[in-house]
Amino acid sequence: MPGQDRHQMLFGPENSPLLQVGFMGLVEVDTDFHVCLTNLDDWKKTVSAKTWEVCNFYAADLKKRNVKIAFFSSTPQGGGVALMRHALVRFSHSLGTDIKWYVPRPRPGVFRVTKHKHNILQGITGPDERLSADDRKLLSAWIEENAKRYWTVPGGPLSSPAEGGADVLIVDDPQMPGLIPVAKRLAPRRPIIFRSHIQIRSDLVDQPGTPQAEAWKYLWNNAKCADCFITHPVSAFVPRDVPPDIVGYMPAATDWLDGLNKNMRDWDVAHYGRIFNAACKNAEMPTIQHPDGIFDVLDAYEKFHNRLTRERPELRLPKLLICGHGSVDDPDGAIIYDQVVDHIEHRIPHIRHLICAIRLRSSDQVLNALLSKATIVLQLSTREGFEVKVSEAIHKGVPVIATRAGGIPLQVEHTKNGFLVDVGDTDAVAQHLFDLWTDEALYHRMSEYALSNVCDEVSTVGNTLSWLYLASKLSKGESVRPRGQWINNLAFEECGVSVTPEMPRLTRAVEMEDP
Repeated sequence: MPGQDRHQMLFGPENSPLLQVGFMGLVEVDTDFHVCLTNLDDWKKTVSAKTWEVCNFYAADLKKRNVKIAFFSSTPQGGGVALMRHALVRFSHSLGTDIKWYVPRPRPGVFRVTKHKHNILQGITGPDERLSADDRKLLSAWIEENAKRYWTVPGGPLSSPAEGGADVLIVDDPQMPGLIPVAKRLAPRRPIIFRSHIQIRSDLVDQPGTPQAEAWKYLWNNAKCADCFITHPVSAFVPRDVPPDIVGYMPAATDWLDGLNKNMRDWDVAHYGRIFNAACKNAEMPTIQHPDGIFDVLDAYEKFHNRLTRERPELRLPKLLICGHGSVDDPDGAIIYDQVVDHIEHRIPHIRHLICAIRLRSSDQVLNALLSKATIVLQLSTREGFEVKVSEAIHKGVPVIATRAGGIPLQVEHTKNGFLVDVGDTDAVAQHLFDLWTDEALYHRMSEYALSNVCDEVSTVGNTLSWLYLASKLSKGESVRPRGQWINNLAFEECGVSVTPEMPRLTRAVEMEDP
């Protein structure tokens, strides 16, 4: 089937038919490519002609030299890293480049420890919560067990290239840096890239004796063996131990063709809306007939509700929707959800009928339908790396009210496609909600700007371009020293293609400090 119908049919309700983990932990995207979801013409339409040209320039070089690239991350499903890798491997297969993606076998207790480590590095745990010796031992044993059993054998991705191993390795999140010294022992000259996807409180890391300093020391003892350190485009995410010349910036990406983002027909939206409302009824939550930092969201919405009913009683009250299907490596999701429901029922019962908070079964199309019909999106994170949901909302022309946290200010242009507020400033959020809901001209101006200013760097093609550039350079034995530059910029410069003013770009505020 051509176009949209093909995508609609093959992205099933839970995507489960397309998810397989095979021999050696290889993630077999699209049932090992027996299912065809997209073609190159589909991808080409999602980006500018120059981005497409540069991407194919590096793809041609890698194909000519038969370069093999291997990504390693902790889980094959749930969370932003997995979403990006599914899309990247799918696009790579269409291009003809050799990119494979591996995940370890799960082990009891590991995800609780990795989540705890993330929370420590992000500075959201108590001062006495630390990564214990037992935690470090568990993580190290998990990595070593998977490496020894699956990946270091002849022909495994960590074995030397002479034995069939990959030519370039990317360790794709802070859960698995223990792989880096293992791979370096097997092939000391093979290039390895470490990709950090989380917000690291470098200010706390730099204070000796803090939980953050201890957790970072464990991570960095392994990651320092890598040739490049790639992170979100925020300088405050990089501890001072990391040599500045190996630091490169790359935003998180999303895929405009997948079930989360593709254009949906009205019939499709209505169908998945019915599925969503059935889930709401089962959870005893109000249904959404007109789909229009969580506790800050609730506080801001209550203030907005009170003002709207007082000053503009003739206007319909929009409902507040808080939903998602979580990640398999996030054990805190259920706990937070229970706290949110308790807050709604006991602290703001007078507006309970207007708030739907629900955990959904995994279904990209349901989330897509809800975002497609949303009027305003709130992203009130207290800590954040680079939230692709912000980019996805902007791509649909939905204005975003978001906090000045982490990489979010790189995505939202204040007063153009949304509003930026300080963390915890729920009064400002309520004000912006009121303005967008009551000022039709303001709303449409922001929506139109969002639709016409979507950046290629947050797309699958733009993201793949950066990875292909790094693999092309490193696999030739050439040194890559980004020195705090955006990888996408380096890729364009290397092949002599200029970035033109009409190409939308993310804000280059890389020196921005976390408030």
